[in-house]
Amino acid sequence: MLIKGRDQTCLVAFSMGLLVLFMTVLYSSSSNQHPSRPNFRPDYQLVGRPLYKLDLSWPRNPELFTGEVFSVAVNQYAGVVYVAQRGYNVPKVLVFSTDGDFLMSWNTTTLEMPHGMFVADAASDNPSVWITDVGDGPYGHCIKQYTPSGKLLQVLGTPGKAGSGLDPLQFDQPAEIFVHDSGELYIVDGDGGMNNRLIKLSKEQRVLWMHAEKGQGLAQFYIPHSVTVDTAQRVWVADRGNKRIQVFNSITGDWLGTWGSCFSEDAPYSVRLTPDKKYFVVVQLNTNQISLLDAPPVGLIGQCSVVSVIQLSEDVKPHLVDLDLTAGALYVAEIGAQQAQKFIPFSLG
Repeated sequence: MLIKGRDQTCLVAFSMGLLVLFMTVLYSSSSNQHPSRPNFRPDYQLVGRPLYKLDLSWPRNPELFTGEVFSVAVNQYAGVVYVAQRGYNVPKVLVFSTDGDFLMSWNTTTLEMPHGMFVADAASDNPSVWITDVGDGPYGHCIKQYTPSGKLLQVLGTPGKAGSGLDPLQFDQPAEIFVHDSGELYIVDGDGGMNNRLIKLSKEQRVLWMHAEKGQGLAQFYIPHSVTVDTAQRVWVADRGNKRIQVFNSITGDWLGTWGSCFSEDAPYSVRLTPDKKYFVVVQLNTNQISLLDAPPVGLIGQCSVVSVIQLSEDVKPHLVDLDLTAGALYVAEIGAQQAQKFIPFSLG
């Protein structure tokens, strides 16, 4: 009986050893599949009408994101996506193909703290990339135009000097720029600085009209953060500090309306229009949401209506977005997760 009991004890010990070994291998395998960076490849939920789904294959080398990702910009004609990031000793712009291949990085010293980004003249032979720089150093408080490979072409503003002047032109932490096909520029200036302005410049960079009052009234701003222009001569501004979107006539600058009821929990940080002109894509950073709102018909602003929500996991912190106007893909810059992600539209079929 003593020998039999010893055999049973050995069998139990051997079984426990196998279990420990199995759990160790399983944990090691799981750890290798999930990078140590928190919220990398975050979970998400779709609320309402499912319009977009995450493309897990983009990009193919996500480990190249080494800083805080603040903005993205797409040239759908060239099949290129630009990603701007901040951080010490990191490339400020990474360039990927829309298929996910890494193409190049910009190691320019002329860019301090990128914020917003826009591809102009995408369909032409000479596209360019505009980037707003909110840095406090000798190159900051400016808006810069680069070639697709990162060569600096021109600078708007007074480098290294925050201000409100129009001649010469000055900015204080300019948040974003939208360049119309006509060459006219729309700028929201004031990501927490002294200015709270929406400025329209001509192709020759003369001021055509401007709203520059801080406040909660009509055509007043508190931290205007993003701007886009639709095909119906309407300018849409994410008025972040006031938790609303304001709408203006692009020709005259007249105020047309306000959307605020959709943003009671968190402010809109980014606003873009889908290629089919049916929805506005709006990002809310603190609630980690990407919302799609019904775009109103021409001649009507009305009240905002949310039809779909991409709910990201906690602390992803989506910041600014851009869309591929050919394929419809949505690219999201995420500060907290330190990555950019691609969402593709569901097939209507």
